[in-house]
Amino acid sequence: MTAAHEAAGTHPLSEAVAAAVVEVGGLLRAWRSDARARSGVWEGDQFKAGADGMAHRALSERLGRVDGRIPVVSEEDPASLRGERPPRYWLIDPVDGTASYVHGFPGYVTQAALMVGERPEVAAVFAPETGTLYTAVRGRGARRDGRPLPPCEAPAPGRGVLTDNTPEPRGIARRVHEHLGYGAYLESGSIALKLCLVADGSAHLFVKDVPVRDWDVAAPALVLEEAGGLVTRLDGTPFDYRGAYEHTGLVGGADPRTCRDVARWLAS
Repeated sequence: MTAAHEAAGTHPLSEAVAAAVVEVGGLLRAWRSDARARSGVWEGDQFKAGADGMAHRALSERLGRVDGRIPVVSEEDPASLRGERPPRYWLIDPVDGTASYVHGFPGYVTQAALMVGERPEVAAVFAPETGTLYTAVRGRGARRDGRPLPPCEAPAPGRGVLTDNTPEPRGIARRVHEHLGYGAYLESGSIALKLCLVADGSAHLFVKDVPVRDWDVAAPALVLEEAGGLVTRLDGTPFDYRGAYEHTGLVGGADPRTCRDVARWLAS
């Protein structure tokens, strides 16, 4: 078994998807000096940078070379989002945290999940600016940079770390921070990166009440769940990865019980 395979986990495609996101992450770092990669346009509530399309093409090409029979579903390819989902497909987010990427912050990732039916089976999330690779295989655990992640620990009351993407808790994050009496707060960038920080113990809870998409969630959710945590929609229902790709918010926690309690409290 190669070192890369050990880093990715034990699955026929785990090494290949890990290598693909690492390669594309390297390209994203190089492209940051190119104004064409950082410029873009607003599409609804999302800013689309040139790097989004560039990374989509690069990641799709690499996954296509892995197994051309597995289609790629991506927010950067609207045609792939139409109709019924394939029974087996790559669900990718070429740049999660575009705002961080464009404005020079480190909190962006590139990521992919192999979806089988209604759940992710293999995942890879790479943070290019820190060189951190998170991988997971369903039923076989999660890893950070090749080392198995230990089981998530539930913090004692008032000792946990809440994470979000603002300098201090705002909006729903502030409500949760005050309600639970969390003792610390960690600013981070992309949705996927925040969920991975919960998985590796840097944080313990992440709550969001804005639209999130399946490609934001699938790969890091598998990482967190394989480490013993939980990700749900904001109302506490599970992500089932079928039908519409967009949902309102999420709760991701190191402690599944806390995750469910927060969802119930927010719904009350």
